[in-house]
Amino acid sequence: MDSPQGRVLSLHYEQDPVCAVVEVTAPLRCARCAAGKGCGAAIAGRDGRPRNIEARLAPGLEVRAGDRVRVDLAPRDILRASLIVYGLPLAGAVLGAAAAYLANAGDLGAALAALAGGCAGMLAARVRLRRPDCPHRFTPMVTSRIAGAG
Repeated sequence: MDSPQGRVLSLHYEQDPVCAVVEVTAPLRCARCAAGKGCGAAIAGRDGRPRNIEARLAPGLEVRAGDRVRVDLAPRDILRASLIVYGLPLAGAVLGAAAAYLANAGDLGAALAALAGGCAGMLAARVRLRRPDCPHRFTPMVTSRIAGAG
């Protein structure tokens, strides 16, 4: 996905890390966003209308209200979020089914063990996502001020 640009509407210095409310009018260059199947960051919408998002400021970046900025969500963060949300339940289901197979529990036992493992994986994902540092990691970030804007 291309990095969308936006205009800083306000800054929230009382938050840690400092966050900005950015009005983003992202052209739909990402095929997934254009199809309405984006990454969930809500940076670009299907309708192309401006949307306001809350984004962290990159360390050392100084911006003011009205500045034009570039907003990014790191690909590694998208991958990490996907692995937590989808990977942990899937791994739990596979491990549960494998354990049932090794224990010769039969088809019903394997299905129940896979279900239990999937539920355990969902619980693990939920616990992982509730850690205090987690929401900030998966929040879009203002990475640069666009030259000549201000």
